[in-house]
Amino acid sequence: MADPLQFMREGLAALEAMGLDLDCPVVSSATDAHMVVNGKRVLNLASNNYLGLANHPELKDAAKRAIDRWGAGAGAVRYVAGTQDLHLELERRLAQFKGTEAAMFAQTGVVANLSALVALAGSEDVIFSDRLNHASIIDGAQLSRARVVVYEHCDVLDLQARIREHLPGHRRGLIVTDGVFSMDGDIAPLDQLHQVAVDHGLLLMVDDAHGDGVLGHGRGIAHHFGLQGRIDVEVGTLSKAFGVIGGVIAGKRLVVDYIRAGGRASQYSTGTTPADTAACLAALDLLERSTALVDRLWDNTRYFRNGMRALGFQLGNTETPILPVLLGEADLAKRLARRLFEEGVFAVAQAFPLVPRGQARIRLIVSAVHERRDLDFALSVFAAVGRELGVIGAGS
Repeated sequence: MADPLQFMREGLAALEAMGLDLDCPVVSSATDAHMVVNGKRVLNLASNNYLGLANHPELKDAAKRAIDRWGAGAGAVRYVAGTQDLHLELERRLAQFKGTEAAMFAQTGVVANLSALVALAGSEDVIFSDRLNHASIIDGAQLSRARVVVYEHCDVLDLQARIREHLPGHRRGLIVTDGVFSMDGDIAPLDQLHQVAVDHGLLLMVDDAHGDGVLGHGRGIAHHFGLQGRIDVEVGTLSKAFGVIGGVIAGKRLVVDYIRAGGRASQYSTGTTPADTAACLAALDLLERSTALVDRLWDNTRYFRNGMRALGFQLGNTETPILPVLLGEADLAKRLARRLFEEGVFAVAQAFPLVPRGQARIRLIVSAVHERRDLDFALSVFAAVGRELGVIGAGS
């Protein structure tokens, strides 16, 4: 008799042979500049906690107070009985922060992408998607049943050619792109994409997960390009720079209401907890009060990026606090990550299927809570370990 589970064994074995590691590091402390990982205290260069808010006292206090007043959970999906006044206040504040008419608070950034794409496109439509878009965009586009046409990464000329070829015969079209590409750290040419959308009468959607709290003095990629309020759909997340969890869909009120009505992923998920929602509001308070954390993030980024390049490490075309140390082979990336950890620096190897075969890397993310001495320590470790493994020259 055939084993119905055999395909799983074979599939996992094939992925593991290509470098997939199913053993996640275990963190035993708060997410901060230093953490306890697998029982060892290390300098953290691996998390998305750009502004250090995941362990900020104001966010923790807000979460504790919210539990006392609103309880531990929302108790239902949003459209039944799970919308609390906290959710509505956060949506109002997010729209104000991003300079849009309205905003919708979703359970996660992934849920926000799935909800938006399924609501906006159907089997008669076409979605033009950047080749390096996040997995949740790829999944959402497939779930929408629209035709998906992939254009070359950040290549506006290729996008225009594919629009001319594939838009005719479809009811409507949608361009969708990451704002900041999470494995490379480069920024989508949103100003040019906006103009293409206007010229061809297409909707434009940007996933600003790694731009919220980072670009545009913290207000995101639309502000970075001076396009606030002019992008049809801005999707973001509050689980990275905001330090908590949750997704946001912002834009014109008509667009947000349409997605709210048709976005099944968010409709059928219980509302975000009071503690998380209150902590998100506290993060907004901090960002509206001062750009000091954002400014420090960028100061740290420039210092560390310059130091790594001076040592001879290849960082690609990054323009953000995401610093990919490009290595090529998965085995080399894993050996480097292991040696870094042994020397007190936590950084994670990224290999296929997270990145294409032969493009393995270690993705570093600098944060606002790193001190200069932290960055100097990391540079000294990278210099020693990089020379040891032959990643950089002996004289670096």
